[in-house]
Amino acid sequence: MFCAEQKHVEQYNEDGYLLVESLFTPEEVALLMETAREDRQLAEHAQALDDGAGGKSDISAWYIAGDDLYGMFARCHRVVDTCELLLGHDVYHYHSKMIIKEPLTGGAWAWHQDYGYWYQFGYLLPDLISCMIAVDQATEENGCLQVLKGSHKMGRIEHNLVGEQAGADHQRVELARKKFPLVACEMEPGTALFFHSNILHASAQNKSPHSRWSLICCYTATNNISESDANHPGYHDHPLEKVPDTAILEMGKRGFHTDPAFSGKDVESYSGKQEQT
Repeated sequence: MFCAEQKHVEQYNEDGYLLVESLFTPEEVALLMETAREDRQLAEHAQALDDGAGGKSDISAWYIAGDDLYGMFARCHRVVDTCELLLGHDVYHYHSKMIIKEPLTGGAWAWHQDYGYWYQFGYLLPDLISCMIAVDQATEENGCLQVLKGSHKMGRIEHNLVGEQAGADHQRVELARKKFPLVACEMEPGTALFFHSNILHASAQNKSPHSRWSLICCYTATNNISESDANHPGYHDHPLEKVPDTAILEMGKRGFHTDPAFSGKDVESYSGKQEQT
């Protein structure tokens, strides 16, 4: 089982990301895949975002890491403890989301920084981190995530709309692409990518016959809580409670469609109005 060490912190600080192969077992990721694909609520509340070039990707997002399978992934020690070590502080669950790129039609994601839009929600510092978990195999062919290695050192860049997405200033991106190496983060199911909120990242359209689903769990340091994020449930109302790694398989196939809380007026507590991503 992976256990982050100081060398991983140094690598993360230098590169802006850390790729961990096989963070989750084939059995765990198969359970996640089956649950997500059968989850009616996850599908019904997905938002389709146009990339401005004829492609669309679906995103289904929620703020509460609850007592369901998705919550077990977001709250398990191997994810949360790694985030805390890399960030250098206790963390709080900001939100999670399933990114869905369907075969042949899945859209691109413009070059952007997560902090480029999270900044607008009142987070004063870029002390946020994301963990992307590959549900399907992610390859260059089906539009895997690309990062500009070390670009987090640039600090926050201004963002504008690209299609229905928030993209980083084009001129800055072009300059950054000349300076920082482009890395295609190809991932097998169960591999996880931890990345800094200021690293520039993007992905191409999925023109392959294979889908690319990814679960992304996002966190902020507990001393970097927004006072003005109206969509967020609040640090004190919903503290992050870690669970043992064994909780994933123990939870079994429990998605939103099996949760009575995910209905009627309570649906907003999971999905809410999602910012562009």
